[in-house]
Amino acid sequence: MRVLAIIPAYNEEESLSPTVEEFLAARTGCDYLVVNDGSSDGTERICRERGYVHVTHPVNIGLTGGFQTGVRYALENGYDAVVQFDADGQHVPSYLPALVAEMERSGANIVIGSRFASEGKPLSARMIGSRLLTALIRLTCGQRVCDPTSGLRLYDRAMMKEFAQRFDFGPEPDSLAYLMRHGAKVSEVQVEMRERSAGESYLSLGRSISYMARACTSILFVQWFR
Repeated sequence: MRVLAIIPAYNEEESLSPTVEEFLAARTGCDYLVVNDGSSDGTERICRERGYVHVTHPVNIGLTGGFQTGVRYALENGYDAVVQFDADGQHVPSYLPALVAEMERSGANIVIGSRFASEGKPLSARMIGSRLLTALIRLTCGQRVCDPTSGLRLYDRAMMKEFAQRFDFGPEPDSLAYLMRHGAKVSEVQVEMRERSAGESYLSLGRSISYMARACTSILFVQWFR
């Protein structure tokens, strides 16, 4: 199975090089593509100087657009699956072979690198939100996903075509719920994740609350009309 790791990067000059170098050193059997999403810092310079495989957007268009660029690249170049892989150092590349093996073993369309597949969720504001999304997905899809907010997800070619064709279809929990309702088989593999190695997350407290509100509303209502 040919797998492409899509690494969206927006102003990740501090963490991009360690992330890609760790990915290469892990020898996962996966290729990679950095999608420089209109960064205003040194992200493009680092990609050029170090010879990283990358494409660059002239302006920032966001995670959805960046991921879609990577998916279209993968489809055009004959890849069988793509994995969403963060540029901020949170994802550990050594887990990727386990995700690929699970897809091949189970025939799942989506394999999630889950922090809670075999471990409980700690009690915190973020985890309460995650539990709420888990409950809503089970309510609307009849299936349980332990870690719906995990950004480490492997998608097969059928799912890639869905992401390539829809301008409003991002790698988020509501899209996961939509795909599940339309027959996608989902599996989870236990992984560990780290705190971001540099920079700051765009999800402040206010944005986190807004993100959860939008995701819940979309799962309950909007996705039914897509």
